[in-house]
Amino acid sequence: MSKSPFLDSLESFMRVRNYSKRTIQAYLYWCKYFIVFCGKQHPKELGAADIERFLTYLAVERKVSPGTQALALNAIVFLKKKFLSQEFEPLLHFKKPNRQRKLPLVLTVSEVKKLLGQLSGAHYLMAALLYGSGLRRIELVRLRVKDIDFDYRQLRVVFGKGGKHRIVTLAEELLLPLRQQINQVELFHQQDRQNATYAGVWMPEALARKYPKAAMSLSWQYLFPASRLSVDPQSGLIRRHHHDENNVNKRIKLAARQAGLNKEISCHTLRHSFATHLLQAGADIRTVQQQLGHSDVKTTEIYTHVLKQGAHGVRSPLSNL
Repeated sequence: MSKSPFLDSLESFMRVRNYSKRTIQAYLYWCKYFIVFCGKQHPKELGAADIERFLTYLAVERKVSPGTQALALNAIVFLKKKFLSQEFEPLLHFKKPNRQRKLPLVLTVSEVKKLLGQLSGAHYLMAALLYGSGLRRIELVRLRVKDIDFDYRQLRVVFGKGGKHRIVTLAEELLLPLRQQINQVELFHQQDRQNATYAGVWMPEALARKYPKAAMSLSWQYLFPASRLSVDPQSGLIRRHHHDENNVNKRIKLAARQAGLNKEISCHTLRHSFATHLLQAGADIRTVQQQLGHSDVKTTEIYTHVLKQGAHGVRSPLSNL
């Protein structure tokens, strides 16, 4: 079913306010699902009872996780309060389920070495940045050439989770591989500029207006570009997007299997390992919080929890036998 004019206007409303593509896609999905569930009534006519019925359906019939249910609720709250400017009625008969925080899976230093040893070229560099700088997967693929600060050995993460910016550490061992990667980006860029249909790299709308020539400059190109040009679904223009984040995860998983690591490893495992190994080395928790981009230090404290639970924090009585 094609999108309705109502959903089109909702999408435009979020785009103007610089919501991320992921948030827009998620909110549109759950708002559409809610409207269809309620017999395609206009959302202005739907109240607390309808919302509670929908959330209960998700939990009981669809058996979605508490996190997914919370996302659906956030989308509906946004729809009612922000877009429709309605007062949001209290959900008197709905109790948010407790979200059990998972303990992060962490690799040992030797396991990280084994995993990285299975990778080469750009794949090695991507994995090394995930571990060496504690990046999220989407932050990694969205890096642009200009975000690398060779002089101060740091990376600028622009519009990370929650639309926040931060500066993270950059391992000196990656400076040469990064220069080599930028050389590869430059080759792609020279090739693209010879294509008459090439419209430059995607830029946020406000920056595209402020710096109209930036899309064609090397500094704004993605550090890990896609292997081929593609059509921008929003504008219909020919661009070179960044490397697919799902492919990064697949390559990490493959490397883990090749290294003989019998753990359920993903890109985020390397970020968890970054944080835990920093704390093990004596880094201050506030410093780790800033590096990870956590709003609340309580989120970062989960890593100290991991350290205290095992042999590093609690000696097993079996060891005394």
